[in-house]
Amino acid sequence: MQAIRTNSIRSLVALAALAAGLSLGGAARAADSSYTYGTVWEISQIQIEPGQFENYMDWLDGAWKKIQEFSKAQGVVVSYHVLSVNDTRPGEPDLLLAIEYKDYQSTAQRVELQKKIEAMLATDTRKMESAGGERKSMRKVLGGMELQELRLK
Repeated sequence: MQAIRTNSIRSLVALAALAAGLSLGGAARAADSSYTYGTVWEISQIQIEPGQFENYMDWLDGAWKKIQEFSKAQGVVVSYHVLSVNDTRPGEPDLLLAIEYKDYQSTAQRVELQKKIEAMLATDTRKMESAGGERKSMRKVLGGMELQELRLK
């Protein structure tokens, strides 16, 4: 019975040592990784309502662009793009709105930027939400995603 306990204890110690070695190996591998983390991208998938393309593009060239340029000046946004999807199939977006951020933001940083944007536009959150609802006649947001670039070394 003592031999079984000793073997069990040795097995547990060996397993613990193996697990510790694997976790340290994982940390070493992460340090020697073939990539580094890059910028954060937010992609919105937009379907334009019939007859509203020019109206929506006017809005993008106005308020949306103004917000992106302001956010660039604040050092939050790196770049922004409006991409047209060619030969769309049913259910696919007509446009992709891509915003490249320097990094992830904390909630406090997002709130601070929102307040600055509202001051710049002489508006508030309620008015901005209401205006977003009014754009429903021009477009439908099909979805979105958040991505992070992995830069290969």
